[in-house]
Amino acid sequence: QVQLVESGGGLVQAGGSLRLSCAASGRSFSMYTMGWFRQAPGKEREFVAAIRWSGGGTFYTDSVKGRFTISRDNAKNTVSLQMNSLKPEDTAVYYCAAKWGSAHDLGIMNEYPYWGQGTQVTVSS
Repeated sequence: QVQLVESGGGLVQAGGSLRLSCAASGRSFSMYTMGWFRQAPGKEREFVAAIRWSGGGTFYTDSVKGRFTISRDNAKNTVSLQMNSLKPEDTAVYYCAAKWGSAHDLGIMNEYPYWGQGTQVTVSS
């Protein structure tokens, strides 16, 4: 089992950058596939990015490709989301999620049994 704690959210102007971090407790962090999801007010939670447990593959939703980068540091039990060129439509609560081993579909919420509490990202225009 793993516990997740996000940090790094805040208020930023459009075009700015933020770096979110997710700290994981527990053992064998390297064996978890990690994902970032977000939920804007009045909208469903949606997939943002994911990185495989092996670190061998990263995946992004189309709207963030070229702007966001997901990475992991298995020695520090952390996964990060570097967000550049932020837009007002990126405003949401961002959640870190984890799944032991591989995932059939990295973009599906139900694949991830473990979730953090979320961190707010607000992008002003």
